Amino acid sequence: MEKKSQHAGRKKGGIITMPFIFANEICEKLAVVGFSTNMLNYLTGQLHLPLTKAANTITNFGGTAALTPLIGAFVADAFAGRFWTITAASIIYQIGMISLTISAILPKLRPPPCTKDEKVCTEADSGQLAILYISLLLTAIGAGGIRPCVVAFGADQFDETDPKQKTTTWKFFNWYYFCMGASILVAVTVIVYIQDNIGWGWGLGIPTIAMALSIIAFIFGYPLYRNLDPAGSPFTRLLQVCVAAHKKRKEQIVSDPKFLYENEDLDAAISVGGKLIHTNNMKFLDKAAVVTEEDNVKAPNPWMLNTVHRVEELKSLIRMGPIWAAGILLITAYAQQSTFSLQQAKTLDRHLTKSFQIPSASMSVFTQTSMLSTIIFYDRVFVPIIRKFTGLERGISFLTRMAIGFFISLLATFVAGFVEVKRKQAAMAHGLIDQPHTIIPMSVFWLMPQYCLHGIAEAFMSIGHLEFFYDQAPESMRSTATALFWLSISAGSYTSTLLVTLVHKFSAGPGGSNWLPNTNLNKGKLENFYWLITILQFANLIYYLFCAKFYTLKPVQVRKAEDEEVKKDALELTSV
Repeated sequence: MEKKSQHAGRKKGGIITMPFIFANEICEKLAVVGFSTNMLNYLTGQLHLPLTKAANTITNFGGTAALTPLIGAFVADAFAGRFWTITAASIIYQIGMISLTISAILPKLRPPPCTKDEKVCTEADSGQLAILYISLLLTAIGAGGIRPCVVAFGADQFDETDPKQKTTTWKFFNWYYFCMGASILVAVTVIVYIQDNIGWGWGLGIPTIAMALSIIAFIFGYPLYRNLDPAGSPFTRLLQVCVAAHKKRKEQIVSDPKFLYENEDLDAAISVGGKLIHTNNMKFLDKAAVVTEEDNVKAPNPWMLNTVHRVEELKSLIRMGPIWAAGILLITAYAQQSTFSLQQAKTLDRHLTKSFQIPSASMSVFTQTSMLSTIIFYDRVFVPIIRKFTGLERGISFLTRMAIGFFISLLATFVAGFVEVKRKQAAMAHGLIDQPHTIIPMSVFWLMPQYCLHGIAEAFMSIGHLEFFYDQAPESMRSTATALFWLSISAGSYTSTLLVTLVHKFSAGPGGSNWLPNTNLNKGKLENFYWLITILQFANLIYYLFCAKFYTLKPVQVRKAEDEEVKKDALELTSV
């Protein structure tokens, strides 16, 4: 529940809290992206790890950092609250960054430099690796507390029962993602440049200092925040509903939902923004709210009897599942930018001037800039115009926004296939098919459309996905629901790995031919791989449209107060 102190004096929350909250997220992204983007160079160049060992370290770190948000979300929703979870996680993250920076500065904490001819390179010993692994683990744990809670905590600052503040919530997601994208853009350009050209001490030290300042700023804003108290373990409540429904599986379903169990006092802590009302789907779960002679309605056993609100919490999460799954394939398509699109860029002419050429890894700048530009256009131009036709305050629903993102992502991989055909034609025209390390006289800017389309798709789909999770999740589980957003990113990355492995295995032909060759991309059929992803995305889009059409919005009975003495109940569907 919202703390009582909020009602005294100035009303808490609102736009004024955003700089303090955004600062934390910006610095976390600056640190993790700035390091992870260049981590392979650090592990192989500074610690002299073998390529496979370095790659496994990166995979393990990424996998751990993708799973810890589920733990952080549980801690926040169950007992700690979002403010204290973010604060504690930020401090843990800070300790990890300090440890990592110190290891990059002190010569004793890393192996000696290789000889000039690079024939003798001493690999980091077990003690030096232990410091690295502990540092990475601390940052992964810290990220697990920050990522699922920052976005939910920021949205909490806008009171859903206040019509003026409720319309501001959807704008928050746009600007949250904008700040995150801007920090990633700085990380992959400025921070990576400092690491490569000035040194890892400064390259890691600057994000570390920025993180420390953001923690101070975040804590400094405490008197301004609108804090919602945690309402107990959401997973326990979900399990209780399942157990109660199973125990009463032989009971008859009531003909009128009015006879199902309700207890406003019992649900007060988990229904501050409004009470979930009964829906007609998944009626087998309604049996958990059927009252029998053995039940004590004044002090019910939650393993035997649950309220409609608690049953509907479980229904809401189940209904979100298909929409969540649809987002996985978009991340799978997006992941190719750091793999095969990167390999394409390496073979093309990247010169801007005679003496300067764009690093192949910096092509992601076009993705980030197109995403940021789209967010600004969407918020300032698209929404005000489309609002006149739809009548919705946010212009279009988040379900529609996601559908647009899916379609644009489909176009991105479709276009990428034709660009690859042109790249190979250029290689053939200049007799470079058998020379994979020779630059093809074709501008790298031919790859811009696929990078930019992926950025535009992310501005529509990913933000819509994030809005969907926050809006449709039960209010007591919003940190957990936000963690599902990060889990979909993890699942999309692993799906990409699986797809590449399967295509490489089953497209192998006589003479070593393969769609995705290990050495010479010019002899492969990468265009077929892109078009395969396009076909999968088309099927995914059809699947998503089907799910969206039959999706039941979370119904909430919201208490609106005309004044402090007169209150009335109004039934409404949560805004889309």
